[in-house]
Amino acid sequence: MHNASRLLVRNVMTPQVEAVDPREKLSEAARKMRDLDVGSLPVRLGERLIGIVTDRDIAVRGVAGEAAEDVRVESIMSPGVVMCYEDQSVLEAAVIMLEEKVRQLPVLNREKQLVGIVSLGDLAVRTDSTVSGQGLNGAPEVNSLLERPEETPPPQDRDESSR
Repeated sequence: MHNASRLLVRNVMTPQVEAVDPREKLSEAARKMRDLDVGSLPVRLGERLIGIVTDRDIAVRGVAGEAAEDVRVESIMSPGVVMCYEDQSVLEAAVIMLEEKVRQLPVLNREKQLVGIVSLGDLAVRTDSTVSGQGLNGAPEVNSLLERPEETPPPQDRDESSR
């Protein structure tokens, strides 16, 4: 049986995550999301993670705001990424998601390179029933979050200066 405080993010994350360049056209990012069947893409400049773009960003800030064909990812992405490290526990990742009101976290190694992404779904599906059934080893607020991911509010716009 897995102890949630010992089960590491690297064991449940989706590795080899696709990312977009901030200068990429919004339409290209949207096509990539569609083709990969994902709701968000990390944004990186070279090897540095600088933001995340979500399907909601595209709909609300992109398409509703301007002509989508002319918009670049950098103009609508959410800067100041909330992330976790691959060697953190699943419990720590779940608490971060709960506190930051996000459904996914880019996962970095300690050299700060993007190595994957972990979602609420990963936590619910890829951990054994002991983890999800016991509220991630005694954290009932996290268990509640995992049981109702559809009720989790969408990520909020984050101002880097407020972090």
